[in-house]
Amino acid sequence: MIIIDGSEGGGQLLRTAIGLSALTLEPVKIINIRKGKKGAKPGLRPQHLMGIKIAGEFCDAEMNGLKENSLEVEFKPRKLEVKDRKIDIGTAGSISLLLQTLTPILIFSKRHVKLEITGGTEGKWAPPIQYTRRVTFPLLNRMGANLSLEIIKHGYYPKGGGKVIVESNPVKKLNPFTCLERGKIKEIIIDSVCGSLPEIIAERQAKSALGILEQHYPEVEIKTNHKKVNSLSPGTSVTCVAICENSILGGNCLGERGLRAEIVGERAAESLIKSLESNSALDKYMADQILPFLALAEGESSVTIEEFTDHVRTNIRVIEKILGVKFKREGRKISVNGIGLSVG
Repeated sequence: MIIIDGSEGGGQLLRTAIGLSALTLEPVKIINIRKGKKGAKPGLRPQHLMGIKIAGEFCDAEMNGLKENSLEVEFKPRKLEVKDRKIDIGTAGSISLLLQTLTPILIFSKRHVKLEITGGTEGKWAPPIQYTRRVTFPLLNRMGANLSLEIIKHGYYPKGGGKVIVESNPVKKLNPFTCLERGKIKEIIIDSVCGSLPEIIAERQAKSALGILEQHYPEVEIKTNHKKVNSLSPGTSVTCVAICENSILGGNCLGERGLRAEIVGERAAESLIKSLESNSALDKYMADQILPFLALAEGESSVTIEEFTDHVRTNIRVIEKILGVKFKREGRKISVNGIGLSVG
């Protein structure tokens, strides 16, 4: 059994460790869960439990310590068998974060899988679902995955109630991914959404983001989508995505009480601009998300990332321990020789 110290990482460590354990059928024990996380209560939080439970169901795992505030979890997978199902995270637990645990399992499933997931689509400290749909899944599909995501309903804190449909078709292997330069920007997409608020708010957010992006990239075609949706709790978000020759980068901002719509749009645009001006192939969010898939792919992959964050360090440590690979770092360039996991 692989022992992983969870004191040097939060939910990201759990998501990566459980996802890879379920996929490889390698048992893990995670100790000192979130014990070293500043300003946070140690132990498992409700939003972590659902990801572990669902992953456990998909691999018939024996699980110990699976309760709120637990500092240790044992996860012993027995047989990977992913089935269609409906998942209700409860309240506004992040659908995007749940998918970080489940996506490796979905990609390597032996059959077509369809999940209907209910929870939060946009929330603090998590990528909005628009980012997962427009950046994460398309980049993984470039590696050979066959993933799709449809947003049925948006859900905001505290009631959640958002709904998405995720589908995955089986693949034999993932291809290596080498991307050191993003290349020329082909187009930019602005997604502005407001839930149970006047539609003018979504329009103002989009207009603000558009104005800033047009100043920086006057030669680039920029498409805007703004809409009002019905949601159980009010909320807003803006996601800006740049589709480039070699990669896709994104930036976003979540609305909050007292924050003017124009500021939300401005911050989302500035987040994307910062990523683009770093001249890296991947933004700071995708930097850690893509690492497990590079390690699972066949052959050597190399990418440049916007920022070498704590999430990147945590993911590297966990992936190396479970898969036995070794990442190399040269400045903002990360390389790894993947294990070439194959579904027989």
